[in-house]
Amino acid sequence: MNAMRIAKPSAPLVALLLAACSGTVPTARPAAPLPAPGRVPVPEQPANLAPIRGLNATQLLARFGQPRLDVTEGKGRKLQFVGPICVLDAYLYPPERGSGAATVTWVDARQRDGSPLDQASCVAALGKRK
Repeated sequence: MNAMRIAKPSAPLVALLLAACSGTVPTARPAAPLPAPGRVPVPEQPANLAPIRGLNATQLLARFGQPRLDVTEGKGRKLQFVGPICVLDAYLYPPERGSGAATVTWVDARQRDGSPLDQASCVAALGKRK
């Protein structure tokens, strides 16, 4: 006597069959686009950073003097400037397309004790110390 074997249905097949019975068909959502390799997505920052955004390292050094830290990681570079009231971290990245010098795309500022501080105030305070 030959017995027929019935295979167990897989979970995706069961889900599809159940969806067909309910009258709805699951639809796949498109995935969010991935950032370009080696490039960090940069969220928008307030317009009051216009005097700093877009500056290159040479321009930052001319404006604020020697940084406390100069850290390079991958294509990015962080320059940290410290004044009597605040700490300013300027993050520089090369252009997304083409070639050219890395420029400031993001700035983070805080009081020396770590408390929040308006970025424009820190930029102004650091500019006065030179």
